[in-house]
Amino acid sequence: MSALYVLEDGAILRKDGDQVVVIGAKSGPLLKMPLEQVEEIVIVGNATVTAPLVAELLARGVGLAYFSRSGEFLGRLVPETSKNVPLRWAQFRAASDPSRALAIARSMVKGKLLNQRTLLQRVAREGVPDLAGAIEDLKVLAQKADQVATLDELRGVEGAGSARYFREWPKLIRQVGFRFPGRVRRPPTDPVNAMLSFGYTLLANMVFAACHVVGFDPYVGFLHMDRYGRPALVLDLMEELRPVLVDSLVLALINRGQVEPEGFEESLGGGCRMSRSTLRTFLQAWEDRRRTLVRHPLLQQETPYFRVPELQARILAKVLLGEAEEYVPFLIR
Repeated sequence: MSALYVLEDGAILRKDGDQVVVIGAKSGPLLKMPLEQVEEIVIVGNATVTAPLVAELLARGVGLAYFSRSGEFLGRLVPETSKNVPLRWAQFRAASDPSRALAIARSMVKGKLLNQRTLLQRVAREGVPDLAGAIEDLKVLAQKADQVATLDELRGVEGAGSARYFREWPKLIRQVGFRFPGRVRRPPTDPVNAMLSFGYTLLANMVFAACHVVGFDPYVGFLHMDRYGRPALVLDLMEELRPVLVDSLVLALINRGQVEPEGFEESLGGGCRMSRSTLRTFLQAWEDRRRTLVRHPLLQQETPYFRVPELQARILAKVLLGEAEEYVPFLIR
């Protein structure tokens, strides 16, 4: 199974027997795909999904996600898959207990810092110089995460780690024409930040779906502060996966010459976004990465990357329900 990405404005998606059909506004039929092969449909821009197809997607448990042309996540249609009230009560109790929330958040932050460190170690082995200081600093910060006494201190450690990590990114980008002015989010002002932001948005969509499947409330987290409309648990579970699934992908696309500086354009509001051709390249690379097999370090089994968020959510569920002692983050080697 795979995700179906629809980029053409004005396209119509409809059900034809046991297939989903994509029809271009001017070009006619673009694609037919058996519904049994569709894991999720992702619409970037403006497209219409007919009511019979929506009903079929809900019946089959297939998600439907909407993104703006500039890469902003707009929302998703999800089937009813979990009624796990005991898990949600356990989640609410842990989130309202500062000591339990801190213990879970510590593991998540430590996982992120160690994965950022591993990524720097990998590129250092490939010949990128002068990374030893940052590699050591991230190790120290990961150790410090185990010693903090409050969530505010932990957030400070996480922020310091991200700042130290991204300070090294100009060294990691080896393709002429690309620059990295630092992490810029809303809106991203350059091609590197445009790809990072869109990649994180795709990752958030994956994690949101995993939270829904397992039975969590995606808006009640442990590390990120409560804010109206903010999916705090999604952001929590994303942290350790950002370097693994998005950062490494963006660097690979740039350094292998798969994207060019000319493949970006100005978006509304003065930001930067991928052109349609670059977006297609990015989404193909993203889908390839999602489907890549990896050995889960805790479960000791091979699984595609797209299942990792769900597996991590299930590990967290076991902790909250008293079936495991601590949350173990997903670490790369």
